[in-house]
Amino acid sequence: MRRSDDASDEELVRRAQAGDDGAMDALVVRHHGAAFRLALSMLRDGDGAMDVVQDAFVRAFRRLSSFRGEASFRTWLLSVVANEARGALRKTGRRRELALDEVGEPAAQQMDEAERVAVAEEAARARRLLARLPEKQRLSVTLRIEEGLSFKEIGAIIGSSEGAARVNYFHGIRRLREMMQ
Repeated sequence: MRRSDDASDEELVRRAQAGDDGAMDALVVRHHGAAFRLALSMLRDGDGAMDVVQDAFVRAFRRLSSFRGEASFRTWLLSVVANEARGALRKTGRRRELALDEVGEPAAQQMDEAERVAVAEEAARARRLLARLPEKQRLSVTLRIEEGLSFKEIGAIIGSSEGAARVNYFHGIRRLREMMQ
């Protein structure tokens, strides 16, 4: 039997469907980061995002027997996460802005301190403006830029067609550019 970290998602899903807890653990390790980033982009609350991700993994593994492989496991799981996050938003009935200290460090390490501060401020501003976009535009932009998903995968996650996901992404980017000026 192959090690879990070498196995494909398809193989891990088959093993998990057969009751292999190690395969389930490997799927969690492999996809937790993407699931958390999606939940955080929707909820803008780290603790809430952690709860949503945990609930989404529990729900996904309970329904793993119904996973038919029509989409990739990652796309299917992120759809479950998005649905859980929407449910959490409905329950709380509120949304909040991302705090400035929740924005990550800029990737370029060769900048001087003034440049790093300026880039961090622009990144924080962009995240605040991103939060003002309609949900499908915000998710399309986030999933495309941060997760590198295809428009087909994005459409499956946000509950629309590939074309609609593409339109939401481009409208979201255009609106962000307008707001950044």
